[in-house]
This record gives sequence, C-alpha cells and structure tokens, in this order.
Amino acid sequence: MANTRSIASAASAATSAPLPFSPFQTGPRHRLRAVDRDEVARVVDLLPPGATWLPAPQHSVPALPGQPPMVGYLVLVPADQQPIAFAPQSVPVPAPAAPVQPAAQASTVTGDALVRIDTAQRTAEVDGEVLDLTYLEFELLAHLVAHPHRVHSRDQLVTTVWGYGHVGDGRTVDVHIARLRRKLGAAHRGAIQTVRRVGYKYTP
Repeated sequence: MANTRSIASAASAATSAPLPFSPFQTGPRHRLRAVDRDEVARVVDLLPPGATWLPAPQHSVPALPGQPPMVGYLVLVPADQQPIAFAPQSVPVPAPAAPVQPAAQASTVTGDALVRIDTAQRTAEVDGEVLDLTYLEFELLAHLVAHPHRVHSRDQLVTTVWGYGHVGDGRTVDVHIARLRRKLGAAHRGAIQTVRRVGYKYTP
C-alpha cells in the first residue's frame, strides 16, 4: 500500500487514464522510494511480481480527524507466494538484544568476628544473636564498628550520629554508650572502651 499522497495521486490519475489490471515490470523494482508532492505514482510499480490490486471499500479505510479522505487498495498475492515477499529487502532484521545483567549490588553487611552489622536490614548481631537496638543505638554502634581502633570525641559522635542540628552535650553520648555496653553483654561490653578526657573507641 502506498502512502497517503501517492495513493491519492494515483486515484486522481485513475479517473482520467485507467491503469492496466496487472502489467508488471520485468526489470528491478524498488518497493520503497520517495514520492514528490505532484508526482503521480503507479501502484503497480510498488507491487511484488505476480500480485494484482483492487480499490479497497471505503468503509475499510480509516478516517483521520482533520485529514482528507484516504484511498486504499487491496493487494492480491498468489496462494503459493510467501507473504515475506512484501518485506523491504533493504531493511535488516535487528538481532535480539542481549539480556541486561543486573548490576552487582554492594554488600550491606559489615563488621568483624564480634559484631555483624547489616545496614540494609538495620540489624546488629553478636554471637549470632540480633540485638534489640533503638535507631540511635544502631547508628552509634554501626559507626564505631565501621572505624575500629579509632578514637572518637563526644563532639564528633554527636555531629556524626545525631547530626549538626542536635542540641545536647557529651552526656547524651555517655548514656547511649552505657546502653550499648549492657546490650553487648558482660562478655563483650569491653569492646567499647573509654578514652579518658577524649571519648570512645571500638576494639574488637
């Protein structure tokens, strides 16, 4: 089927000079090509060998809002001819795209032999048991475990864990450290050590 311009032009030309029913060319045929605005295209030049055409019933041609009526054609192909003959020969068939492999996600589990921190699940385990921690207790323990043997001042811990907008003093840190030590248990409470006049450090 030709495009709207070529079909309409062919229809107007057919009223003055009817085309033969099936005069097919024997030379090379281009099924897709550009059509000038005022060019009268011969529909038979666009058909594959052995095919004929008939005007399509007007009720079978779609109407586009705001556009002039379109003229359609029915293409008749011999029964022994494969429909693939209508496919443009110059357009390659794209190869199927390779499946996209999901990007490997970074591990959310950190820690050591003593404390295991899972930031995605927001859980902390000691000796295989999950600790019952509040939000700030988990954040404080995760920060200490992520930086073992590093000494943190109380002001640094307030800024990092509680945030810059927190109003309080080092006593808040002392209270949460005491709670963490109780939850770590008597066997492991010494992992969080006090550095006199400075702050705390985690030593697994």
